[in-house]
Amino acid sequence: MPGTLYILATPIGNLEDTTFRAVRILGEVDLIAAEDTRHSLKLLNHFGISKPLTSYFDHNQQFKGERILQALRREKSVALISDAGTPCISDPGFNLVRAAVAEGIAVIPIPGPCAAVTALSASGLPSDTFTFAGFPPARQGKRRAFLNAMDHLPGTLLFYEAPHRLEETLRDIREVMGERQVVVARELTKIYEEFIRGTVTDVLSTVAQGKVRGEVVILVAPGEAAQEDAPPLPELLGRLLHDEGLTVKDAAKKAAEMTGVPKNTAYAEALRVRNGGKEC
Repeated sequence: MPGTLYILATPIGNLEDTTFRAVRILGEVDLIAAEDTRHSLKLLNHFGISKPLTSYFDHNQQFKGERILQALRREKSVALISDAGTPCISDPGFNLVRAAVAEGIAVIPIPGPCAAVTALSASGLPSDTFTFAGFPPARQGKRRAFLNAMDHLPGTLLFYEAPHRLEETLRDIREVMGERQVVVARELTKIYEEFIRGTVTDVLSTVAQGKVRGEVVILVAPGEAAQEDAPPLPELLGRLLHDEGLTVKDAAKKAAEMTGVPKNTAYAEALRVRNGGKEC
């Protein structure tokens, strides 16, 4: 019989968040696969656990994944851990799990901390429906396309972001999604834990006052629901452009909010309406 692969959550900051079960499993397994063995060694030393460690991360997952599978095939038990939080959430652990499942190897989750859920629980934003989308692309063009694709999803949106890109991403959220309510959660469970709440502009103003450090979760409130009684898009744009005298950009933005159509679709139609129905 093959061994067992444990997907084991570790603290995102405060070591007191380690569960009794997690400590027991870490002490019982034959091998621990860690994102960064040096980082994980601090956790193991804190609990007096001495076990063989191997690294498993983005750039060595193919090679190390096969070695971990070989250990599992030899009836060894393995705990997969990340630097912080629950493995397989925005990291390559799912590839190892998928391979283990394909071979009939038992995969057992050991639940615990997760930055996204921790941030959502204390954000004050709706939590009945939400979408976790991981890290936005680093390049602005791809990031804006990424945000545009999620602009009209129901519920709260959650992203992870690197501190040095936080302001850029917030500005793109405002540009693509409008002036929504957002929450930036940083240093969760640590000494300098902080929740910054408000409109995108308010949060940007606060963030710009000092250097942001530590892991960051961005939460974006749901957009306004489209008005069911809104007139057809061309008619609505005609009113906004001609009767209210709005610019193409402002008319497209308002029409998108009222009808629920993507902003780029509303903008293209606004240009057509402005030009008397001719394509640009």
